[in-house]
Amino acid sequence: MTIKADPTEFAGKRVLVSGGTKGLGRAAVERFLAGGARVITAARGAAEPIDGAEFVQADLTTAEGGERLAKVALDRFGGIDILAHNLGGSAMPPGGFVALTDDIWLAELNLNLLATVRLDRLLIPQMIERGTGAVVHVTSTQSVLPLPESTTAYAAAKAALRTYSKSISKELGPKGVRVNIVCPGWIMTEGAVELVKNRQAANGGTYEEARQAVMRWIGGIPIGRAAEPYEVAEAIAFLASDRASSIHGTELVVDGGTVPTV
Repeated sequence: MTIKADPTEFAGKRVLVSGGTKGLGRAAVERFLAGGARVITAARGAAEPIDGAEFVQADLTTAEGGERLAKVALDRFGGIDILAHNLGGSAMPPGGFVALTDDIWLAELNLNLLATVRLDRLLIPQMIERGTGAVVHVTSTQSVLPLPESTTAYAAAKAALRTYSKSISKELGPKGVRVNIVCPGWIMTEGAVELVKNRQAANGGTYEEARQAVMRWIGGIPIGRAAEPYEVAEAIAFLASDRASSIHGTELVVDGGTVPTV
């Protein structure tokens, strides 16, 4: 199932989606394209092309990669109106917090926090000059409901991204640039399917039993399923659109009810 988009909603808008070649990022690219936007994205290596989107090969976990993407985006588009930061992930090494070496911590921070900070620093100033723009950061329910052992560094980086987003929203709102957060829970991406299959292979049983086990592991999902990528992409598009023109400095949680508190 996909959501039918107004093909004129983002007409004339120039959009950069980080991490936009697979999973949620790809769904976000496709959603903005469906709304009539011009879209550019990047990946470390060669990626399956997305019809209609511009692509740059760049490692956004490095300062050089961020500078390359920002330069190409500005050269090709003349500016960026919407920044949607989807880049993120976790290596999840076994062994608990003591297994998280400095190198692992730095890699998680570069991927889940600093890649976004760098692109913001490079691209938001031209939004300020025009007095308009929209920024959407993608965090995770782990920023408020971290899983034990497996993803401590990832959760901490996403929590930092959450705080950073709120902080810059206070600075940028008076300058015409809106900043918001989409906070997803479990999303049924290619990686999520692989996680379930790996759990099934390790523990036996059916795919459905493994899926249920993963849901219990992350704290439960009251609606009984993970979100589909297009559902979270719709939340990103909403916050970036004029439909959300008075929404600023807030967080939209898309987790099927996983976080048990108000």
